[in-house]
Amino acid sequence: MRARLIVFPVKGRNWCFSRSIDPLVSDSSYGNTPSTLKDLWKRISFNSNPNVNSSSNANATVNPFAANAELVVDFISNKMNKAWISLEKAPEGTFKRKIHGVGLKLLARVKPSEIFLKSITNEVSHVEVTYPSSLNARLVRRRLRHIASRGSIIHKKYLYGSVTLLPLTSAFMVLPLPNIPFFWCLFRTYSHWRALQGSEKLLQLVSDRPKTPDGNGVEHGTKKLLNSPWVLQPSKELEELLHQGDEHDGLNKQAILKVCKAFDLNSNDVLKYRDTV
Repeated sequence: MRARLIVFPVKGRNWCFSRSIDPLVSDSSYGNTPSTLKDLWKRISFNSNPNVNSSSNANATVNPFAANAELVVDFISNKMNKAWISLEKAPEGTFKRKIHGVGLKLLARVKPSEIFLKSITNEVSHVEVTYPSSLNARLVRRRLRHIASRGSIIHKKYLYGSVTLLPLTSAFMVLPLPNIPFFWCLFRTYSHWRALQGSEKLLQLVSDRPKTPDGNGVEHGTKKLLNSPWVLQPSKELEELLHQGDEHDGLNKQAILKVCKAFDLNSNDVLKYRDTV
């Protein structure tokens, strides 16, 4: 799977790193997730069967434990998404709708870099990096490696912290009210785990240096190899959009919205980069 990444400065040293929205990919990922415990158990049993794995994956190296862990995490995530949608559809003024409002405030605190890293799934095998034509390609790639390496350190630390809090917050299950602290810690555990996986995947992709037949590395999209894990693609269109909304204190909201519309980005996530200190 090829993912298109958009990289550009928004305010001072704050750069935006975002992935173009691809609804077809997101819909297909949900379609492959088991919907019931029975289906989940069947998939786990299938992956754990050495005879089936050896016959159907003769040319691929399969880790049954990792595959089953992915299934369980996706299953829990799917259930959490459905529960969140039910809270969102609850009538105004109800207790469920109030819980949804609290959840929105908590989600607003999630850093945009975490959302970006979560979008780099294990299915991504190639990345096309679009950036303003005025920027140096080596600098763009270096910033991508930095956010990936820094994310692997940060989200590993917070993952361990969230897992540690799960048993403590589960004690609130005895109360008659919904255990919001437990579900929040459960979500943060899942989110940090996904961001950690995305960090490692992105670092692997952008660290591989594609070679030309004569042994020289390829830096620009104009000289890219079709099978290279990453492609750096300068964009004059992005450069022009950034100049239209250029301000002394960074890009204004209108310029950011234009960029999001032109490159299919989530405007709420991109705006967070501008306000991040």
